[in-house]
Amino acid sequence: MSGHSKFANIKHKKEKNDAAKGKIFTIIGREIAVAVKEGGPDPTNNSRLRDVIAKAKSNNMPNDTIERGIKKAAGDSNAVNYEYVTYEGYGPNGTAIIVDALTDNKNRTAANVRNAFSKGKGNIGTQGCVSFMFDKKGQIIISKEECEIDADSLMMLALDAGAEDFAEEEDSFEIITDPDSFSGVREALEAEKIAMANAEVTMIPQTYVTLTEEQDLNNIRKILDLLEEDDDVQEVYHNWEMPEEE
Repeated sequence: MSGHSKFANIKHKKEKNDAAKGKIFTIIGREIAVAVKEGGPDPTNNSRLRDVIAKAKSNNMPNDTIERGIKKAAGDSNAVNYEYVTYEGYGPNGTAIIVDALTDNKNRTAANVRNAFSKGKGNIGTQGCVSFMFDKKGQIIISKEECEIDADSLMMLALDAGAEDFAEEEDSFEIITDPDSFSGVREALEAEKIAMANAEVTMIPQTYVTLTEEQDLNNIRKILDLLEEDDDVQEVYHNWEMPEEE
């Protein structure tokens, strides 16, 4: 395990999200619309929708907002058609960046993503140019403060449900799953009323890059900030070893 706290990163991410709830709710609203269109409005029969609802709840989206989004997506045959697009590229000093977007206008999104990279002196590469440096995994972070069962019991519960790995950090537990097993493991934890600080299928870097030059640090922050501000961008993955204060 890396020395820094994944839970601290999650808390920081959530605090940033709290400052920009509208953006997060927009992102999740689009994911709900796509999940409903692909698998129907009943979460019981739609595992993708169940995962999005869990993500919505972990970001403090009110239940009535979630239900409204599902009803709207189910009842609106003229709803905007969103499609997933992924961009890969390089930030300063060879840092690898993957951008997942959900858009109704690929030209607009491509231009915005390209602009973010170029303003931070990075560049977009071809499909697959950096994704081989990441592993697609389900990742569940549980705060020790919020967890009432002991580490061994939690580990056995997770592994029995299909998790690949379990790790204990100073302030949290991390559970890693194969993407296909993620829903089952998350639902097993939910059934035991275990609070999850974060639960999502993500891209985990195989190795991290440390940046020390001030210009490099300014440039990668510029890229990530511009991408984060873009409503079309759903997730940004990178292998920059962020300093603790980030």
